[in-house]
Amino acid sequence: MISRFNAAKAAVDLPDAGRPRPILRIGVAKARGVGAVRTKALDLLAIDIVIIIDNGQVVKPASDEAGRSTIVAAIELRNLRKDYGSVNVIRSISLAIKSGEFVVLVGPSGCGKSTLLRMLAGLEEITDGDLAIGGRPVGHLPPAERNVAMVFQDYALYPHMSVAENMGFGLKMRDVAQQEIDARVSDAAAVLKLDPYLDRRPGQLSGGQRQRVAMGRAIVRKPDAFLFDEPLSNLDAALRVEMRLEIAKLHRRIKATTVYVTHDQVEAMTLADRIVVMNGGDVEQVGAPLDLYRSPATLFVAQFIGSPTMNVLECPVLATRGDRLVLEVPAGRAEIPSGGAQAPNGRVTLGIRPEGLVPCAPEEAWFSGTLSVVERLGSQTFGYLDIGRDRMITVELPRDSRVEIGESLSVAGSAAHAHLFDAASGERLASHGHEPLLKACTA
Repeated sequence: MISRFNAAKAAVDLPDAGRPRPILRIGVAKARGVGAVRTKALDLLAIDIVIIIDNGQVVKPASDEAGRSTIVAAIELRNLRKDYGSVNVIRSISLAIKSGEFVVLVGPSGCGKSTLLRMLAGLEEITDGDLAIGGRPVGHLPPAERNVAMVFQDYALYPHMSVAENMGFGLKMRDVAQQEIDARVSDAAAVLKLDPYLDRRPGQLSGGQRQRVAMGRAIVRKPDAFLFDEPLSNLDAALRVEMRLEIAKLHRRIKATTVYVTHDQVEAMTLADRIVVMNGGDVEQVGAPLDLYRSPATLFVAQFIGSPTMNVLECPVLATRGDRLVLEVPAGRAEIPSGGAQAPNGRVTLGIRPEGLVPCAPEEAWFSGTLSVVERLGSQTFGYLDIGRDRMITVELPRDSRVEIGESLSVAGSAAHAHLFDAASGERLASHGHEPLLKACTA
């Protein structure tokens, strides 16, 4: 239980002070589990310091390297599973999210990313497994007691309330003092540049402004974690870019633990500290954006991360030369490092990104064909090369390239930029330091 009381005469030995000093508001808590220092009520009551009572003894608050009082907020999933009747939609997922980390869940429609986010928020029941937020087990708790703030795709604003009233409504329902509500709303509005719109109603705002109001409503809660469920999908292209930048700047400023769901890999690559790629209710790979791009652990990740997508082609293995495989490619042969891995059944899937291919002489080519489409994007030019048998290869060309549709083109790849996958399982054969598939949470 949490209590608030006038403590003008009370004092505690703070980590950042050589002597006791008065505290205006003190939260007294009895932890439910290991590390259970912070609960919803502590934030909503604007507690200045937390005192933990353990068997009648006061536990000294934690501190950071600078000696400031700290409360670590993090999310930990252990073997989390979700079933709808006999249908398993989230397999046994384990993941540890560090305090202040921005983690993005990506995957195709139906992969389970939004369901997993809703399980974190408490909007979906957990069939099996453990969930902890801030070190506190919360899998059994209702949404209101998990101290997380969720930003939805459709804003979910009250149309008859002003911007300020929308942002402060959740605090009002929890009986937070109006002075405190006003202060938090003012601070959030300044961060989100909403000061001129506090008296307006949602119908008088643009889509981007409404989304910022929804974000502000989450910020005033001072939650342990922010959960974003495809917040930009309703915005036009220009607003998506603007809001993506706003979210990135906001995270750098407040350093809140964030879990963000999107199907847009540009959002994932630009916002995330780590990306979790999901497929069929399971985790394919977890890692930093560029690690996933450069060293995909599976064929699925290779084709999902990157735009245009990676070129993939199943190739027979003609020979093995040391740690290299000699492959038969449509226009000749390619010798690719395999890291000593063997090719099951004498076939592998070769992958190479568009920027890894360069025009060359026909006798040196991996692929030769006719340009079916040329996309000139200003900063980049892509050619789509028809190599026969209904197969298309994407090539990144010099941005000022003068090639035209119908021209013949031969291209070769750099062996250092090629990827090899098991033709049957889709798992990577050559290992170049990618983060392994996440099957369990490490301590």
